[in-house]
Amino acid sequence: MKKLPKTVSEQDFLEGLKGVRKPKVKLAFLLGFYQCMRVSEVVNLRKEDVDRDRGFLHILNAKGGKDRDVPIMPPVLRGLKYLPIGRSVRSLERWANMFFPGHHFHTLRHSGATFYLNERKVGIRQIQQLLGHSRLDTTQIYTHITPDTLKASFEEAWK
Repeated sequence: MKKLPKTVSEQDFLEGLKGVRKPKVKLAFLLGFYQCMRVSEVVNLRKEDVDRDRGFLHILNAKGGKDRDVPIMPPVLRGLKYLPIGRSVRSLERWANMFFPGHHFHTLRHSGATFYLNERKVGIRQIQQLLGHSRLDTTQIYTHITPDTLKASFEEAWK
């Protein structure tokens, strides 16, 4: 059985981010968490992929050769001036393990999806579009219900 990746909360993510001094690395982590982008998508993102007028990032040739537009999340907006990231996938993986010990860069993608589901109450279909999944069951692997959210849901059911 495949083990599900651990996730980091937004609070733990922001705490780890405090130690990052390189603006491009910080932006890479912000894109991984808040935009739920794959490390290869982060590495390939260019300034011309940013549509500030519409408020979207255009992700070209993502997994499966698909393109997608995703809304720019507010925490990411200011850092976009540092594009392109100019780092390799391997380099970002090393940085991720340094600032988020025991985690891979891909953990940020799972963590962001979980954050949107539990903390921001974004619908699973919208999260599916953000992640660029063609199948909803794949998105369900990325979104983890936290114990607090589970408890609150059932407390609400008994009111």
